[in-house]
Amino acid sequence: MRSHKHIAIAGAGLVGSLLAIYLAKRGYRVSVFERRTDMRKVTADRGRSINLALSNRGLRALEEVGLADEIRRVAIPMHGRTMHSVSGNLSFQPYGKQGQFINSISRSNLNVVLMNKAESLGVQFYFEKRVASVDFEKTALHFQSPDDTPMMFDAIIGADGGFSAVRGAMQVTDRFNYSQHYIEHGYKELTIPPAEDGFQLEKNSLHIWPRESYMLIALPNIDGSFTCTLFFPFEGKLSFDTLRTPDEVRSFFQQQFPDACQLMPTLVDDFCNNPTASLVTVKCFPWVKNKILLMGDAAHAIVPFFGQGMNAGFEDCRVLNHLLDKNADQLENTFAAFQTERKQHTDAIAQLALDNFIEMRDLVGDEKFLLRKKIEAKLHELYPEKWIPLYSMVTFYEDTGYADALSTGQRQKQIMDEVMQTPDIKTNWPSLDFEKIVSKL
Repeated sequence: MRSHKHIAIAGAGLVGSLLAIYLAKRGYRVSVFERRTDMRKVTADRGRSINLALSNRGLRALEEVGLADEIRRVAIPMHGRTMHSVSGNLSFQPYGKQGQFINSISRSNLNVVLMNKAESLGVQFYFEKRVASVDFEKTALHFQSPDDTPMMFDAIIGADGGFSAVRGAMQVTDRFNYSQHYIEHGYKELTIPPAEDGFQLEKNSLHIWPRESYMLIALPNIDGSFTCTLFFPFEGKLSFDTLRTPDEVRSFFQQQFPDACQLMPTLVDDFCNNPTASLVTVKCFPWVKNKILLMGDAAHAIVPFFGQGMNAGFEDCRVLNHLLDKNADQLENTFAAFQTERKQHTDAIAQLALDNFIEMRDLVGDEKFLLRKKIEAKLHELYPEKWIPLYSMVTFYEDTGYADALSTGQRQKQIMDEVMQTPDIKTNWPSLDFEKIVSKL
């Protein structure tokens, strides 16, 4: 019966393309509709190719569809954070235990691999097809076109991003809850080009220049370059609003990011010509109306500071596939179970991502914070099954739900707040009663 069911996916991005692969492998007829042109045939928009951090949750989904090895070949392992002070001093913080790392991957390269795989399985992609309206009773899509002929399906899945047209149609239906929150910071993409003999910075690391109210980060690319992102307030004394001239831009970077600045020959051109984009958290519920479902950023867009936006979306696909197994491909039962299971976890990662922004920009260069992390790492070394640092729970322990990680992390924070009040903690921490600390969990 699956082969007779036709499922439409709105959005040919990462989540939509991966979902199409899962559904095609199950035997469904799948059509994907994308408002933009085919990214495989056009050059990416300047300043819009932000690299992504692929971690275990995302890799697990890619493993299930047989693409993990292919993706690993074009990814660069990042074993930890390298923090850059204003004076140029470097400090390194591992992400986890020996052998644990996240992967820097090009968004566009990954998207192309997913689309090509989906097409090889018979998925039909339709580009420059903008959804104009959704008929929830007839399970139909209307597109912006001269004839506007509706197309009906057995189910529709909105995977069309943070500004989803499918969600927009749901928002005007009865009893639909929706909220969005923009943080005061935006982002702008910059570039560190490759050196003649390779990388200008440590290759296997995510680089951070934390400056309290803002920060610069850099992720490696396979061509030896680094994609840099400045997270910076839109307004205020130091903000995008006040850096207007080439001289102001150059002076600011020379003062605040001197070691990065000297590696960025196109800094002023990139800053002045690349777009400044906003950062939004979207929450909504329900995700299902009749036979129409929201997934990925369409259901739960988050800010990028825990590196989990794509990973959470890929986990959506994996969970939906598991629920289709559990519910014998009964779509309506599966959709209902999906939103019930996933909502708590996507709310949790939204909160974790906002919290981690403060950690990344304010704390990663702070001595007390680094000591705190050192103590937590020791606890994990001594009691690996009892004390798992929050970042590791989210990033490397994919069987731990986001909501469970948040709850455990909050309890660990309370315990560590008490530990850090120990007199002369800076010198006395090796003699702490670690067993007693763990027993408080």
